[in-house]
Amino acid sequence: MNLPDLSLQILYGRLGWAIVLATLACALWRRLVPQSAQMSRVALATVLAVSLAAMALPGELSPAWWLGLAFQYPSGLLVGCCLLRLAERWNGIRRSQAMPQALAGVLVVVGALLYIDAVGFLARGFYYAGFGAAAAPLFGIVAALGCVLAIVRGHARGPAASLLGALALFALLRLPTGNLWDAVIDPLLWGWAVVALLAAALRRTGRRASDRVAEPDPAPAPGPALQPLATEQFSSLKE
Repeated sequence: MNLPDLSLQILYGRLGWAIVLATLACALWRRLVPQSAQMSRVALATVLAVSLAAMALPGELSPAWWLGLAFQYPSGLLVGCCLLRLAERWNGIRRSQAMPQALAGVLVVVGALLYIDAVGFLARGFYYAGFGAAAAPLFGIVAALGCVLAIVRGHARGPAASLLGALALFALLRLPTGNLWDAVIDPLLWGWAVVALLAAALRRTGRRASDRVAEPDPAPAPGPALQPLATEQFSSLKE
């Protein structure tokens, strides 16, 4: 088990939580301000600077202290996804899908397995395998190769680059905790994945409902030609 230096952990925690807080503040800006009003670079830089200054406060004055008590450290993947959002806002480009459904599904399943293993329902030691000398590097190499392949093929390049950065941070500095699972998932990221899947399911349900409403009613079958039939019967009676 190779743990990171404590000073590096503290520095990473403050920087990581500052990036996450700035991303949340920008998301609130998008919700509260009309859609036509775009966040300027000056406003974005101000939000990021305030977040960094708040996290740099000493001891219990820093929000990072309380966030660390509740969530420990943000995963490298969460920080990478937040950096992706901030970079998109800085460049003024359309937001990409930082949490695609495939990634969200994997995170939800992995997080659920780790949770039920931690509370004792499975007791297979899945979390402690993230400290392993063989399993963790093997999983990291396979995941890194998958990220490189996705980037080369142009599939979800942003999330793939974020995951690759998280794996590189773990491989080089063992951050955030020396456990591979903590580098790729955390409670906030797991909650984000759950919300993303629920939102996608609601959108699909809404589209299906709207498609059913938009479908025209089938045209009624044409009725029998009563007038020619009545004329034919009248002619036969007359004869």
